[in-house]
Amino acid sequence: MMLLTAALCVLFCATSQTLTEKTDGSADNNIEDEDFSISTLLEKANANLGRNLDDPLVMFGDIAVPTGLGNADPCTSRGCLWTKAQDGNVYIPYRISNQFSARERDIITRGLQSFHSSTCIRFRPHRRERDFVDIQSRGGCWSFVGRRGGAQVVSLSRSGCVFHQIVQHELLHALGFNHEQTRSDRDNHVRILLQNVIPGQEHNFRKINTNNLGTPYDYNSVMHYGRYAFSRNREPTIVPIPDANVQIGRATTMSRTDILRVNRLYQCNSNDLQRKQYASENKFL
Repeated sequence: MMLLTAALCVLFCATSQTLTEKTDGSADNNIEDEDFSISTLLEKANANLGRNLDDPLVMFGDIAVPTGLGNADPCTSRGCLWTKAQDGNVYIPYRISNQFSARERDIITRGLQSFHSSTCIRFRPHRRERDFVDIQSRGGCWSFVGRRGGAQVVSLSRSGCVFHQIVQHELLHALGFNHEQTRSDRDNHVRILLQNVIPGQEHNFRKINTNNLGTPYDYNSVMHYGRYAFSRNREPTIVPIPDANVQIGRATTMSRTDILRVNRLYQCNSNDLQRKQYASENKFL
């Protein structure tokens, strides 16, 4: 009997340990399955941001400053866009640090390439270009907004940032886009409950005079935070209106509106993109 009890204990303990490892310490934040919302992933990964001397000042959750603080940031009207080539594409050199494993590099590369089939953005390996995206595993997930010039760091910490949606999210910042819930007309679509926000984190909900490019507010945007972002009391901080039950912050890839905005901001040739999309969808038929 004692042997049976011991065996059951070993089995139970091992199972419990495995479950704990799988949740990666997230069992204390399971409100409406929010553990894998974009804002929760960013919030956890950035918990210790600022402890290293080379960490930038980060506001709005994952935006490195100084920047134009500015869906497209106001700086896009002042020259922070990446340059378009004569063939109509926007070629953005990138370098991925050797800090990442082969599996992590693959996730990052697929995130970069995900822009190619639906936009005129083309990420390509850095050669000798002056301006490029320098993808590193620093403290947390963060990016500057728009082209900054030189080796422009995008941080994708190996501890919590190497997910497809986070790669796209940070690259959209680098292209010039801000968070959906900070866009200029957000008060018509969400209520921000500052009384539920962690003291000192209110700046993450500041409204910005964004260029919305004639596109509607998008609850499904990969740039939208979840309803419990920076909550101090496990109560919502962002509530959709008029329907409070609409899901937000759950995107696992760019939405159609995210893609439309990239194409409008960079004036991509929509007819050419439609032909490429059609060819890609019918490639294996």
